[in-house]
Amino acid sequence: MTSPDLFADLPAACDRRIEADFARRWKGPVAGVDEVGRGPWAGPVVTAAVILTDAPLPEGLNDSKKLKPAAREALFEAICRDHIVAVASASAPRIDAMNILAANLWAMTRAVQALAERPVGVLVDGRDVPPTLAALGIRGSAIVKGDGKVAAIAAASIVAKVTRDRMMAEMAAIYPGYGFEGHVGYGTPAHARALQALGPCPLHRKSFKPIRALLDGVDSP
Repeated sequence: MTSPDLFADLPAACDRRIEADFARRWKGPVAGVDEVGRGPWAGPVVTAAVILTDAPLPEGLNDSKKLKPAAREALFEAICRDHIVAVASASAPRIDAMNILAANLWAMTRAVQALAERPVGVLVDGRDVPPTLAALGIRGSAIVKGDGKVAAIAAASIVAKVTRDRMMAEMAAIYPGYGFEGHVGYGTPAHARALQALGPCPLHRKSFKPIRALLDGVDSP
């Protein structure tokens, strides 16, 4: 368990000091892990794991939510070119079967396992570390708002965000009319109107309240 004031003296910007400290204490490479897509009504939750190499950090690295799309795209390319990256996702049916938290942790474990180099530990954005990592001999620590503090987590947030946005843009061509290329599955008024007009498609999370309510309305006499 990380002490809440352990990094109180660090600036509110992502750098490599936190992961370097964990790497020294855990005696090996540390991966940053983050996810995108827990809240949308449709589409997968996408997780990324990143181990930073000795290559310089790309300029402007930060929490993906603080970056403009063009900056995220450029950083995505640099991260994937110079560092060790893996991505995994959990589909809408898996989210419905497992619940969103369990599906997210499952996908995080898959991303960590897919890394070309095995980390000794992971730093996860938020409050939850996949419990399955311990069985693999991989330590973990959750860091609240880590995507704005830890460089490897910030990198993972960018990779996950760009990957999911691209996936949803591709899905917009397969399931036209829902506007996935714009809202990427989140619950917007335009998305709600499309659902009323078209009904759910296979990308929609049937366990989520807005979709479940619509299906209950359709199924009721």
